[in-house]
Order: sequence, then structure tokens, then C-alpha cells
Amino acid sequence: MKIKICGLFREEDIVFANEIQPDYVGFVFYPKSHRNVGWEQARRLREKLDPRIPAVGVFVDEQEETMIRLLQEGVIDLAQLHGTEPEETVARIRYITGKPVIQAFRVSGREDVERAMHSPADYLLFDNGKGTGRRFDWEALGAVERPFFLAGGIDPENIRDAMERFRPYCIDVSSGAETGGYKDPRKMRTLVEIVREFSARPQE
Repeated sequence: MKIKICGLFREEDIVFANEIQPDYVGFVFYPKSHRNVGWEQARRLREKLDPRIPAVGVFVDEQEETMIRLLQEGVIDLAQLHGTEPEETVARIRYITGKPVIQAFRVSGREDVERAMHSPADYLLFDNGKGTGRRFDWEALGAVERPFFLAGGIDPENIRDAMERFRPYCIDVSSGAETGGYKDPRKMRTLVEIVREFSARPQE
């Protein structure tokens, strides 16, 4: 199982990430978020990031050209779409760049999960909304046949339950790795260690 620490926007966040080596980090390209990074800020952060850690760009109804250029220029390695992007946008980004796409779905019921199964994205992401930091009703997930990221309100207290119950491809954490709106290195380390420990266990 993998872990993504999302919403890095300070140089010290990159230092923390390089120390603990999550499987992915996320840069948020969304002006309404306090974690928002601009193009040049993301480029500077990426230059300091350990090249072994893939960077995910998180977008909400962004212009296709912007997402494609960020992927082609190596500022990010994957695109994560959190808006109302149609399937055609997902397919074009994958075709033009050859890079993976994560499509996020807000879950309010089982029908949202079933709708997500038709996405042409490489990975699905299930969440409560655009960075709300709250859990959705996990009972709506049921069995998911495709690799998916599980996000929304996951923290050091409930991450083990999430892994045990759903075995997602990747746990996605943002506010759960923060204190006072900023990344907390102790929480980041704890989350990564919990996932590593779980992944090392023999699976039934």
C-alpha cells in the first residue's frame, strides 16, 4: 500500500518529505485553497524534491493546456482532477503526455462509486469534496474493483481502520498531516510509518 502527502507548499514541507519518503506528494494548483502553489513556486519546490518521489498536480477545472504543460515540463508526474472535467479531458491528457491521471469523485452514496467505474483515468480517488478534510460515509464504498486513492479526513487515528477495511492502492492525506494549517513533520512521519508497517505485514 502507498501513501500520498498532499498540499505541500513550503520549502520545509519538501525537506520533511525528503526525510520520510512518502510514495507521492501533491501540489495544489487551486487559487481558493490556502495550499495553492503557482507554476514557478511548484517548479522551485519540485527542484528541491527527491527525484524518487513522484509529484502529483491537483487541479479543479483547470485549462487542459496548463495541466499538459506542467506534465510535459516535468513539474509534476501525475495529474489529479478534482472538478467537473469530462472523460474526454482525462483521455486527452493521458494520450498527449503519456502520464497517469487520477480522477477524483465526491462520494455521497454508492451510485457515485459506480459512476466512477466508467472513468478512463488510471486511478480513481474517493473523497468528501474539494479538500474539506472530512470523511465521507465509508460504507458507500463497498468493493471497488479498480485501484483507488482514499482521501478525506484520514489521520493517524483512523488510517489503520481505512487500510484494514478497504485496502486502497494509496492513502491520500492532507489536513490529517497538519497542525494549525501547516504540515507537521511528526504527523507526516507517523502516517508514513503506519503505512509502511501495514504493507510489510503478511496479507490474508
